[in-house]
Amino acid sequence: MKIALIGYGKMGRAIEEIALQRGHSIVLKTSIDNLEDNTVENIRQADVAIEFTGPESAYGNILLCMQAGVPVVSGSTGWLDRYEEVKQYCLKEGKTLLYASNFSVGVNIFFEVNKRLAELMAPHDGYNVQITEIHHTEKKDAPSGTAISLAGQILEKIHRKKRWVNHNSDNLEELTILSERIDPAPGTHLVRYHSDIDDIEIIHTAHNRKGFATGAVLAAEYIRDKKGVFQMKDVLGF
Repeated sequence: MKIALIGYGKMGRAIEEIALQRGHSIVLKTSIDNLEDNTVENIRQADVAIEFTGPESAYGNILLCMQAGVPVVSGSTGWLDRYEEVKQYCLKEGKTLLYASNFSVGVNIFFEVNKRLAELMAPHDGYNVQITEIHHTEKKDAPSGTAISLAGQILEKIHRKKRWVNHNSDNLEELTILSERIDPAPGTHLVRYHSDIDDIEIIHTAHNRKGFATGAVLAAEYIRDKKGVFQMKDVLGF
């Protein structure tokens, strides 16, 4: 499979390593240093594009891949206010998109555990819930896309929580997400239910980027010959 890497930072290089190990080839690598190469014509060389950039460029990059007719896997965060717009365009035009806030197999299992735990905790209003996420200092957005996904899953199950906020809050209708930036942490997410009686916690800690990179390549392999909008749960059969 021929892959275009849109975004060739630390994640892009980690994806390249895994892709080559799995027998794929990289036909395009673009970054802030060679934006002039990020064209429809160049992207069309690939069977699949994998896009890991930033909040300010993700939307345009995804549309560019769709215009090239190349299925796109995106892991960029901070642009989801336009996700529904991109999704509808993808479906209308018969294109292919797989977006995930986190491609790690472990994190996606963690998502399923989080949803089930929230469902179990929903009737017990003596517990308050809080999310903590820890990442390296180069991470541009806060809270992390993974933390936002965790929060959304909790809000779907625990209706006494109406919204998430990115600071400590005593408002019982608000779900607190605390963001810490500490080097060299690649990513830790903790969900904690606290009561006067006890605490219940679930935690995922990434040791490196390999899990994210492997998941992104698995996603690319999955969508290569498909049309539509997909998630990692489709790739993993959840």
